[in-house]
Amino acid sequence: MSDTPGQEPVARVWAAMYDLVLRQEDRRKEVAETLGMSFFRVKALRRLLAGPMTMRDLTAELSTDKPYTTLMVDDLERRGYVTRSVSPGDRRSKIVALTPAGTAAAAEAERILARPPRSLLALDPGDLAALDRIMATLRTPEEPAVSP
Repeated sequence: MSDTPGQEPVARVWAAMYDLVLRQEDRRKEVAETLGMSFFRVKALRRLLAGPMTMRDLTAELSTDKPYTTLMVDDLERRGYVTRSVSPGDRRSKIVALTPAGTAAAAEAERILARPPRSLLALDPGDLAALDRIMATLRTPEEPAVSP
């Protein structure tokens, strides 16, 4: 831990938050196992819930490289979760869109990820209200909540 005064409580709180979100109930693992694919592929499906996008945009959204995006989309297409078509505005560009099965898989992932951890559900109502107020102060208007 840092020797800076006040950093120990910050580090402790952050470690507890990290543990709550990523370790206590490993929702990413649950999603991957439920859907039978890597969480990264699930992440791509979830990004496509907003609507079809170009391969270039999907690559940027996922912060990956073009060859990996192509391999991933190939796999999702084989599974019947996405379709790929030529962009009407630029024939060199491909558009990726969810199929009904892909929409259902992405929605199932969203349902699992949105489920609150048991420890949060077990909080005393007063403690939950206090935590709600604290979390509201941690969010700034320009930083909307992001799903995992």
